[in-house]
Amino acid sequence: MLDPGDSAPAVSAPNQRGESVSPDFEEPTVVYFYPKDFTGGCTIEANDFQDALPEFRDSGIAVYGVSMDDVDTHADFADEEGIDFELLADTDGAVAEAFGLDTSEGYTDRLTFVLAGGEVVAVYDPEMADPSGHAREVLTETREKYVS
Repeated sequence: MLDPGDSAPAVSAPNQRGESVSPDFEEPTVVYFYPKDFTGGCTIEANDFQDALPEFRDSGIAVYGVSMDDVDTHADFADEEGIDFELLADTDGAVAEAFGLDTSEGYTDRLTFVLAGGEVVAVYDPEMADPSGHAREVLTETREKYVS
């Protein structure tokens, strides 16, 4: 798994609209990995990021959710939950593997990376607690430390 100080990987994947997305990790960026669309904790976490999205955007922080679900599943999930940020469809696990995550079970663990200046600056493991409130924690710390 990538750690703070490691270089940000160059990745691309289709979003929920089928468009190829290549995040710019020079700017403050949150990439959160989650196991599966339409599951309890994953839905809570996605809604938390969506609720805080205006503040992320006002602070110049991009947000990407990544799972191994396909584009159609992401599209359905985004529509049903009102998700307005990019959900990357990492069906082959290439994005997860670039971050050093295990994909052998067909999904990834719940982990969040904050990147800025072309490197990983923070890693969060919301698996250790209720994913509710995780987005707010990431927003607060990222704004304080990595937004000028």
